[in-house]
Amino acid sequence: MQILDEGLHPQRTVLPETALGDDPLLRLQQETQLGDGSIGLRATTHPEEIVITGIPAMCSRCGARRDWMVICDRDEISIRCRCAHQWVERELTRADYEAMIDVGGQDYPSLDAAAHAAGYDGTLVGIYLTEPRPE
Repeated sequence: MQILDEGLHPQRTVLPETALGDDPLLRLQQETQLGDGSIGLRATTHPEEIVITGIPAMCSRCGARRDWMVICDRDEISIRCRCAHQWVERELTRADYEAMIDVGGQDYPSLDAAAHAAGYDGTLVGIYLTEPRPE
């Protein structure tokens, strides 16, 4: 923002300094960095249903209702199905993603690498992976 003084010369507006914890830009920068300091993608698997605003998530392509890959790309949260259908879920926040992480999630260099490594690239379409039940 610029302010013109009486002589019509632009002056810079100087905002008061804030503490590091109060600076929203620095806080955003810290939140979007991975453990090694690089900005990138985090993903975790979520075998149960995901209920968003009281409605269970369902894949519009194959009808799956559980066994998701949840992707956090900065502050945008996406859900990916085993059939490789993916959508941005605007109702989920980064805090929701953090609550879903099981043992810290996993860092990946790209979405393709994450989907392939976790089996959400379409090769396991129609398969629900579950833990064996004790007999």
